[in-house]
Amino acid sequence: MQKISNDAFENAKLQMRSACDLYEWCRDDENKYELISHPKRIIEISIPVRMDSGKIKIFQWFRSQHNDSRWPFKWGIRFHEDVTRSEVQALSLWMTFKCAVIDIPLGGGKWGVIVNPKELSEWELERLSRGYVRSLYKYIWPWQDVPAPDVNTNPKIMAWMMDEYSKLIGSYTPGAFTGKPLSSGGSQWRGEATAQGGVYVLEEILRLRGDELKGKTISIQWAWNAGLTVAKLLEKKWAKIVWISDSWGWVYSESWLNIDTLSSIKNSKKSVIEYDTNAKKLAAKEIFTLDVDILIPAALENQITEENADTIWASIILELANGPITPKWDAILKKSDILVIPDILANAGWVMVSYFEQVQNDQNYYWSADYVNTELHKKITHAAKSVYETQQKYNSTLREAAYIVAMKRVFDAMQDRWEI
Repeated sequence: MQKISNDAFENAKLQMRSACDLYEWCRDDENKYELISHPKRIIEISIPVRMDSGKIKIFQWFRSQHNDSRWPFKWGIRFHEDVTRSEVQALSLWMTFKCAVIDIPLGGGKWGVIVNPKELSEWELERLSRGYVRSLYKYIWPWQDVPAPDVNTNPKIMAWMMDEYSKLIGSYTPGAFTGKPLSSGGSQWRGEATAQGGVYVLEEILRLRGDELKGKTISIQWAWNAGLTVAKLLEKKWAKIVWISDSWGWVYSESWLNIDTLSSIKNSKKSVIEYDTNAKKLAAKEIFTLDVDILIPAALENQITEENADTIWASIILELANGPITPKWDAILKKSDILVIPDILANAGWVMVSYFEQVQNDQNYYWSADYVNTELHKKITHAAKSVYETQQKYNSTLREAAYIVAMKRVFDAMQDRWEI
């Protein structure tokens, strides 16, 4: 058995290795694994920003371009104080396979900056965002390297970046960044895409297993953006959200939680623990002990570890976050009755709609919300069906099946384009 480390990138490669060992196409040719397990390019950059006080502060950025065989690189920009080089490399690898498993013509990359944006004023945040573009604009363009928002970045930041890029090259270029506001060339349905894609994938996997969402009890880790949106969507499907958390605490109701009320609380910049009902407030050690049908981690990486995995009572885990389960416990869950719907499929809705945004920017023709949603449903449901059928064929986990589907597409592109 391979050694599990605390290195995010090494752990990401272990996930891929597990699938490679199952699939004769990869297992019998070590060159294939080597070719797709390393980033093409890693860049580290220091960007000076003048703070409101007049002082200059240096911010460190990491950029990983993993694979562009399906071209161009596609990646999110993460602003977080715990960003590391390893994390950025891991996220770039996941992005390569996320794009491939849903079969869109994009590669994988990632950007991360070590910063706590809550400590910056809006003007400082804007100067940081524009400074990034000035340092790298020569390496960004719509058909080479296209950024999007990720943790702690949003449409406003993407609009600043797109505006700075357009000024530098002397031409309005909305397709250089995705996840923008509608007024700046963004796409309809972008804000709901991660959560909506996750719901479509969950529904399709349940359907293929002869099951449905109605009546399922659900717990969600992290009540913000994707977590709250998926709660609203699942509530409309008559599922019961009984537990939800944020960085301040956890709230539980045996019947169900009112998501509109919770959304109002969060929009007021308060914690879910302000939920004004008879709901219980759980201690941290109780996070995963609830006997629910579906658990949805929607926060950061490595949330389900050796410290809490043996407390999980859910029968299905939908990974709306990237890498929420460590490889050690992924291997243990493989031997259990818990079905894990992997991140590279479950949260791929946002990159699908980001791709749609690129297409619309290129055409200068914009789609209705209904059309975007219809296309998202069609493509991501087809991806879920392909992964499920591959799982059945290889008697694998859904994660291994997703990597098998994705790796084959990536390597075929590499083989067809390059002399390998």
